[in-house]
Amino acid sequence: MIMDVTEIQKIIPHRYPFLLVDRITDIVKNETLIGYKNVSISENIFQGHFPDHPIYPGVMILEGMAQAGGILAFKSMDDMTEAEAANKVVYFMSIDKAKFRAPVKPGDRLEYRIRVIKQKGSIWVLKGEAYVDDKLVSEAELKAMIVDK
Repeated sequence: MIMDVTEIQKIIPHRYPFLLVDRITDIVKNETLIGYKNVSISENIFQGHFPDHPIYPGVMILEGMAQAGGILAFKSMDDMTEAEAANKVVYFMSIDKAKFRAPVKPGDRLEYRIRVIKQKGSIWVLKGEAYVDDKLVSEAELKAMIVDK
């Protein structure tokens, strides 16, 4: 399954400049998701982080993982219609075991690999990993809940 940015925007409420997933390349419902974000020097964040040595902030990597995890949760809910999904939102409850292993720079393609650790009702626990050129750059455990808007 492939989702472009237009389809992604039908699922999660994020928009420019805070939509941090460009494409979904693979989803296995209730199991895994792979997606990516192209990191560009034209992003506003690089005006201040850092002008002479641009590094993509770790919190933005975590947020991208969270957005990808929200997409996986929504796409895994078979019994939810598109109209019902439009009235729901994913709230992240916690981020644990976050690690940053290498800097991400303009020109990199961040690949998000998300895996369901467990799911009960509207609560999801996910393992998120971010890679650049198949090198692990960040990881975290994410806990989220799907709620009414």
